[in-house]
Amino acid sequence: MQNPFLTLLLAATLVSAASLPPTPQPSSPKEPTPRPLRQEHLKITVPPAVRQGEVLQVQVRNAETPPLTATLANREAHFFQQRDGSYLALVSVSVFESPKMAMLNIQDAQGELLDSESIMIQDAHYRIQNVQVSKATEGLKPLPGELEAIQTLKDMVSPARYWSEPFLSPTPDCQNSPFGVLRYHNGKPTGDYHKGVDLRSPMGRPIRAITGGRVQIARMFRLHGGTVGLDHGQGVSSIYIHMSKVAVKAGQLVSQGETIGYVGSTGFATGPHLHWGLYVSGLPVNPSQFIHVPKCQ
Repeated sequence: MQNPFLTLLLAATLVSAASLPPTPQPSSPKEPTPRPLRQEHLKITVPPAVRQGEVLQVQVRNAETPPLTATLANREAHFFQQRDGSYLALVSVSVFESPKMAMLNIQDAQGELLDSESIMIQDAHYRIQNVQVSKATEGLKPLPGELEAIQTLKDMVSPARYWSEPFLSPTPDCQNSPFGVLRYHNGKPTGDYHKGVDLRSPMGRPIRAITGGRVQIARMFRLHGGTVGLDHGQGVSSIYIHMSKVAVKAGQLVSQGETIGYVGSTGFATGPHLHWGLYVSGLPVNPSQFIHVPKCQ
């Protein structure tokens, strides 16, 4: 079943079980067990597959016991009640997760297993990209607290929901570097991947908020350059970097399409462009799952 909002990455941990003795033993009480006649009217809506680096939306309706968490491939996300009474969890899948069939487990606050679904994690076939970087740019180091501020934004799970669909592209320009590509600098592997999308935007072009949110970061960093980070609520956040000018202040509420800054070439950048990224439940995820941005020719 497909959902209009999302059709939607850490390697899975294998838990080895000790051999059972000859005499059958009861299951550990700490392990969630399905109820024989669990909530008759419970309705779970979830896509059958999700690709590496994308998000799986899990929607629960008619729950007698509210769901608390959804877990897939060792990644956990919390449910939030929506205006229509349903519960929604957004489970992110790592770029490095192995393609496989995995179990999605939905639990309540008591640890009871409300439902399990088989989900296919598909190979996204991310490629390699080489970027030519000058010695001066390559030697840039973050300011004290810079990386910590970015990590705090990634990990934010605030209860209020500011976002709504469809999302808006922050500039009207094409993308010249997609999400997920394995990054090489001057022909050498960095061991990292591109955690957002680069748009071929000219210097000074206004940058728009992709959806409603609260400004969490609004400052000039050394490595990221001019940076705005927006908390969209319920585990969703976005970041916009290399700005020439920041146009908002921390704590400010912004609406979709509102100008939050201007395109630049500050920080670790080889020329004017906009790098923007999307985080869901603590992981960078592919913005192209939410917004179609054409590739540059």
